[in-house]
Amino acid sequence: MNHMKNNAMLLLTALIWGCAFVAQSVGMDYVGPFTFNAVRSLIGAVVLLPVIALMDRLEGKDKKKAVKKGDTRTLILGGVCCGIALGVASSLQQIGIQYTTVGKAGFITAMYIVIVPLMGVFVGRKVRPVIGLCVVIAVAGLYFLCMKGGFSLGGGDLLVLICAVAFSVHILVIDYFSPLVDGVRMSAIQFLVAGLMCSVPMFLWEQPQPAVILSAWAPILYAGVLSCGVAYTLQILGQKGADPVVASLLLSLESVFSVLAGWVILGQALSARELFGCALMFGAIILAQLPERKPAEKPGMEPGRT
Repeated sequence: MNHMKNNAMLLLTALIWGCAFVAQSVGMDYVGPFTFNAVRSLIGAVVLLPVIALMDRLEGKDKKKAVKKGDTRTLILGGVCCGIALGVASSLQQIGIQYTTVGKAGFITAMYIVIVPLMGVFVGRKVRPVIGLCVVIAVAGLYFLCMKGGFSLGGGDLLVLICAVAFSVHILVIDYFSPLVDGVRMSAIQFLVAGLMCSVPMFLWEQPQPAVILSAWAPILYAGVLSCGVAYTLQILGQKGADPVVASLLLSLESVFSVLAGWVILGQALSARELFGCALMFGAIILAQLPERKPAEKPGMEPGRT
């Protein structure tokens, strides 16, 4: 049951992120990339404050927990590490998307479904063969979904590729810290850190005007409240106890949902090539969720005996 609940959270995260591509595209018509990310991240942090207060109240004032001295340090460390990775990744994506096509940006960003298992191997994680097959199918699906010609790596593409590496680090950092700390609190800290990080180049190079920021209130609010406050928190909660490779596959569905959002919201029709890409992506996700078959026991052998 927890497995299905975690997957549902990650799937909803991908849906919110997919629709956020529309907000990001519209928001960049008004403000610079660092301004957009700084404001949306700080909004995400503020939105979670009443959520934390409400959760504490629901738990009850008389309910005291034994808290180790290292728990607070672990929470802060996890939030800071997540915030740095998120700030770097989101900034590179927001800058790079200005110099490449949305299709290429979506394809390259979602390459974290390949990078995550590769990074996991270096830290001693084993990858089931079927998961490797799912990665190959998902990458093929993303290619048909997002690419409409030959593949070439330009300056913007390179920035988005580094962004994919940063998002991979973000997924693995969450995988490490989420079982150890309160997910909502860590999410709030990561947004605060990411917002402060982006605020420095925002004031140095973009000199944002309050009136201009207010003119982009709709896309910034969506990105701040839903994409940050809701989706990234769901990611942290959903990744608790989940296989990071399967989690990355579920999160990569944001590319599918971004195309569907463009179809529904912007009236962009899906081509047969894009529909084929969507089908491959969903097939890879379903295949990744199938339980691993255990080897049959030999006759006369009892479990646990040698």
